[in-house]
Amino acid sequence: MAKKKDKEKVVSTTELSEQINAELEKAIDGLTLFDDDLMSKVFDGNIEGAELLLKIILERDDIKVKRVKGQVELKSAYAGGRNIRLDIVAVDNHGVRFDVEVQRSTGGSHIKRARYHQSMMDSRLLKKRQDFKIIKDTYVIFICQHDKFNANKPIYHVDKTVRETGEAFEDGAHIIYVNGKYRGKDDFGKLAHDFNCKKADNIYFKPLADGVRHFKETEEGRDAMCESFTKLADKVADERAEQTTINNIKLMMKNMKCSLEEALNALEIKGKERAIIAKQLQK
Repeated sequence: MAKKKDKEKVVSTTELSEQINAELEKAIDGLTLFDDDLMSKVFDGNIEGAELLLKIILERDDIKVKRVKGQVELKSAYAGGRNIRLDIVAVDNHGVRFDVEVQRSTGGSHIKRARYHQSMMDSRLLKKRQDFKIIKDTYVIFICQHDKFNANKPIYHVDKTVRETGEAFEDGAHIIYVNGKYRGKDDFGKLAHDFNCKKADNIYFKPLADGVRHFKETEEGRDAMCESFTKLADKVADERAEQTTINNIKLMMKNMKCSLEEALNALEIKGKERAIIAKQLQK
């Protein structure tokens, strides 16, 4: 009798593992460049892709990227201060630094977030006794899936001015918002289109298409994406809200005899969160 129960338990565990893997595969298929996990991987070390992105956004042809890295953590200098993780950081051959963020939600692109990101970048630009005037320019760029300022413009530049004179206050700190809803026939429209694409074959710009194709269509790339979801699952393992959801799913699967997919659908859990929670059930 005990052996029969053990066998049933093994089968049940195998079935659950297959369902979890199916959810992970579905999540990867649904990713676009507006998902920071995919975006940061596509641009990590991708000089050509970073140059393309910055040339379009800055409307300049002279951008030469020296290095670019995805998922860069900046830690607060204060105990208990808020750390941030930048989606991609690029540095050009003049030492100018670019922080490029993708945001689906309006809350994630709050104007004071741009201020905080800029301050964290600036605080690392000078060494002891160096003169303030040598600080290099910095750019904080938010590529939003929404139209941040609802003016149907492809891009919004946030510039400082002296109120009394109207003159530009050129301190080298630049904030830019890109409208991911824009659908013009120019490069801005093509870029916004590409960031919304799930399939590499539908992407206009080759450096972006090649990156998406690698992480979504090759075994090596998909393994890297699965690993990212696993790390995210580990990170949220102790969060109460996530744990409550996981417990509810377990109870539904046990008491209502439903599959993992049916439980996730019933709770209306979608996208990346769906894959992360599914992965947690292996713990």
